[in-house]
Amino acid sequence: MTANFEIEQDFIADQNKAKNDWLVEDLAYLEKKLGRRNIAVDTLIKKAQAFQVAVPSWGVGTGGTRFARFPEPGEPRGIYEKLEDCSTINKLVRSTSAVSLHIPWDKPDDAGDLVRTAEQYGLTFDAMNSNTFQDQPGQKESYKYGSLSHAEASVRQQAVEHNIECIEIGKKVGSKALTVWVGDGSNFAGQSNFRNSLERYIESMREVYAAVPDDWRLFIEHKLYEPAFYSSVINDWGTSYICAKELGDKASCLVDLGHHAPNVNIEQIVSRLIQFQKLGGFHFNDSKYGDDDLDAGSVKPFQLFLIFNELVDAELNSLPGFDPSYMLDQSHNVTDPIESLVTSSIEISRAYIQAHLVDREKLIEAQVAGDAISALATLKAAFTTDVSAILAAARERDGGAIDPIETYRKSGYRSRKAKERPAQLGISAGIV
Repeated sequence: MTANFEIEQDFIADQNKAKNDWLVEDLAYLEKKLGRRNIAVDTLIKKAQAFQVAVPSWGVGTGGTRFARFPEPGEPRGIYEKLEDCSTINKLVRSTSAVSLHIPWDKPDDAGDLVRTAEQYGLTFDAMNSNTFQDQPGQKESYKYGSLSHAEASVRQQAVEHNIECIEIGKKVGSKALTVWVGDGSNFAGQSNFRNSLERYIESMREVYAAVPDDWRLFIEHKLYEPAFYSSVINDWGTSYICAKELGDKASCLVDLGHHAPNVNIEQIVSRLIQFQKLGGFHFNDSKYGDDDLDAGSVKPFQLFLIFNELVDAELNSLPGFDPSYMLDQSHNVTDPIESLVTSSIEISRAYIQAHLVDREKLIEAQVAGDAISALATLKAAFTTDVSAILAAARERDGGAIDPIETYRKSGYRSRKAKERPAQLGISAGIV
């Protein structure tokens, strides 16, 4: 049997040779510029090398809208082919070595074999994700009117058992967290009782929480709307926080950048959750109108920077309970999913490194003095600094590509996969 095509390390190295001269030149410029502030470029490169963001297994497939889905040639048809694509992303950027699985989409027949395959690709598994927002073939009860908050006890129990199944699979593959998002809510006024629905959710989640191992974390993900357009049971960060506090220390809040009302101050929400020691992690994407699931940094890069400004501030101050999990969660409707995930991982690393450029002493002085212009200018000075060379150097030192997108396209990976993976009808990437 012919081996599946992979981008070889020698090919990446050859592509890097053509880019090395300008990389050296750009690094020299940054060393002079940042040296005036006693910031060592090499220290920032090492920070970029250490920074990791997990990729979602479903993200390497093509997404869709309520109206249509346009499959990408050569999209993966199962979890093993998803791992091939996830490995390719990590080969190029070297910052995405963990994969987040979604059950039952990624339920393995043999967990041990899945782990061995992942290890061969240099991958590990991040948080497990349950699915009680979609009915599966042969499923006894329907989630049409909710799952963990459903009025019928039998439906709630089925949802609880599914989440526990995800935990058991996660133990076998080496995961240490479970993310729970439910589509529960209502589309019409009076359809459900707000208070009773939330009480039933908390009651169900207590059963799930009891099954979470002591060295695991339980992430509660909130969402303002969709698929329930009138009300959602876990609709905002406050409700998520209260539920996490009710459940216990292993539970915390997951922030998806698209799961908020338009123009909400997400960086302030992040700060509050850090302060209350309930920030569990992130699903990174971007938004123009609502829960758009666009590529990270494609619409609001300054907001992404401001979020990381809060995260880096907590990191530098070693705040108690601060250990967020970072993961991408996007829907790629008109782009090559691999290219989108590569680009997004770079933009997240960019925001992280830029946040380390903030002159914190100067910022505090401006804040104490009530000097709004100076405070903003201090943040903008970091945000407008082009750190592309730092990110490229970090990738190159770890064997990644100086120019990941160009290297990917020149490799012909997508066209080769189109031949290896004939199209199948009914493949769904999933949007959560």
